[in-house]
Amino acid sequence: MTQVVKETIYTNYFKEFIANEKNGELKNLREKAFAYFTENGFPTLHNEEWKYTNVSAISNSEFQISNSETENESSEVLNQFNFERNGFTALNLAFANVVLVTIPKETSVEKPIEFNFSAEENSANFPHIIIVAEAGSKATIVENYESGAKSFTNTAIQIFVEDNANLTHYRVQKESPEAFHVGTTEVTLKRGSFYNSTNINLGARLSRHDIHLKFTEEGGEAFVDGLYMLNGEQHHDTHSEIDHALPNCVSHQTYKGVLNDKSRGVFNGKVFVRENASGTDAQQSNKNLLLSNDARVDTKPQLEIFNDDVKCSHGATVGQLEDEELFYLLSRGISENLAKNLLTYGFAEEIVNKIEIETIKKELDEAVLNRLSTNLEA
Repeated sequence: MTQVVKETIYTNYFKEFIANEKNGELKNLREKAFAYFTENGFPTLHNEEWKYTNVSAISNSEFQISNSETENESSEVLNQFNFERNGFTALNLAFANVVLVTIPKETSVEKPIEFNFSAEENSANFPHIIIVAEAGSKATIVENYESGAKSFTNTAIQIFVEDNANLTHYRVQKESPEAFHVGTTEVTLKRGSFYNSTNINLGARLSRHDIHLKFTEEGGEAFVDGLYMLNGEQHHDTHSEIDHALPNCVSHQTYKGVLNDKSRGVFNGKVFVRENASGTDAQQSNKNLLLSNDARVDTKPQLEIFNDDVKCSHGATVGQLEDEELFYLLSRGISENLAKNLLTYGFAEEIVNKIEIETIKKELDEAVLNRLSTNLEA
């Protein structure tokens, strides 16, 4: 009954929203997406991909839909978005506030292209970014999500890295401890392309980030790295899917989690190596540091390989601070609290140090230190 009530609320908003859509092709696409959401609703614990992440708190909350605007020339690219992944992707496309950015061929953009989203209290927000990095181009993209109170952000980004293009992508989620955040990233890589992403998840009561990356031509390389740092009763879920469909492509994935109090982390990483994808090099790692006996991590890195001529590895660790490392610092006269924080900081900084934009890196350093409630200069 609750699910029906919430869908009715979205339905009323959608009727008002779709009446103002002037683009016929886009209107049809939005209607198809909303029909899928109406039929399927939000995923539940019965869905295998969501069995560790209960989103009923989102279903049971009422939000005011934020106004959306869309660039009409984006409808062709939106047709490539797989809105049938789940109810969140369908709802995003139905209400999508679309921004399209094209990086011209053989152009190097020196200044980072930033997208800053700040959710208002009790609002539902549906950003949808499209990035087309044309052949030989180079740029840096920054997604930044913040909020000051309870809100719901359901965001998606489509990224197309064309032949020999080079794209660096930073994604920082630091929403309110009362907020809900669900994000989907779709990346398509062409011949000789390079994609380097760093995903930082610090905020939100409940957050989830789904990453889908596919090599569609030979010679592509991708880094898909991330850090989730949780305390209280925060819950974060990362699901990634890296698809090696063509030969001679390389993927690297390192995700780290730092969990305290009663927080919970989920990491599910899948790497597919298709039958024709000889020469694939795919490395995947998930490492988790538990600072509390009540913190929990469910981690499942996976490889599905259908070709013998490959170099692939994967692994996961869940543990606490090393006694030997802690003893070494204590023997140098460092207090136990500061010693633990130094080791935790060092564990997290491997990912944060990937960020080459100094202002963002400094801000994240401060956020990590605030989580540890310490000053390393003390």
